[in-house]
Amino acid sequence: MADVSVVTHIVAGSMALVAGAVALYSAKGAGLHRASGMAFVYSMLIMSATGAVMAAFRSEGLSVVAGALTFYLVGTATLAVRRRGAGARWVDLAAMLAAFVIGAVSIQQGLEAARDPTGMRDGFPAPPYFVFGAVALMAALLDLRMVLANGVGGRHRLARHLWRMCFALFIAAASFFLGQAQVFPEPIRNVALLAVPVLGVLLTMLYWLWRVLLARRVPGAAPGNSPKPAPPRGAT
Repeated sequence: MADVSVVTHIVAGSMALVAGAVALYSAKGAGLHRASGMAFVYSMLIMSATGAVMAAFRSEGLSVVAGALTFYLVGTATLAVRRRGAGARWVDLAAMLAAFVIGAVSIQQGLEAARDPTGMRDGFPAPPYFVFGAVALMAALLDLRMVLANGVGGRHRLARHLWRMCFALFIAAASFFLGQAQVFPEPIRNVALLAVPVLGVLLTMLYWLWRVLLARRVPGAAPGNSPKPAPPRGAT
């Protein structure tokens, strides 16, 4: 059973990285973007869920947090571009509470690592715990703002979808290229080299956030095929 979970996790993760790269760099809104995006969503949900469960059995706190946060980010990013139906508010509230729990647990684990004489918890130092915790709490606060505003629209809705999908892809890319560096051939097993695709995801995310949120406010900026802005409300 454990072997099946490992194989499922690896296959889903591999598919997620390929589909995520295609979705990230294909024309937004086109058929290829939509198809690869849905493949990314399903494979990421499977990968993050299996990873979190396996990590829980191994008492690997950081991997549990990373898996839970990734599942949450992909789920809420997908909901951001779906038509909201009856009960959507309750789903938003449940997701917000989940993000607060993930953030609180991650911060607590980071404090445990910082207080430990070795400066580690489950083999990891405090900073990664604090980073995941901060991202989860920030996302939860944005969820709270969205719930209070009764939804999110326009460019903020697109930005919500974008940054959450991209950060989930960043987690997957970092876990593979940096966390599994030993699987790469010796000639390219260099941290600086393997960090390139990971940083590429972050830089691409920042670029698209600029296009969606700020480009139309900058004189002379040409956002190209960016969606037409709507009056901002809610949060990203």
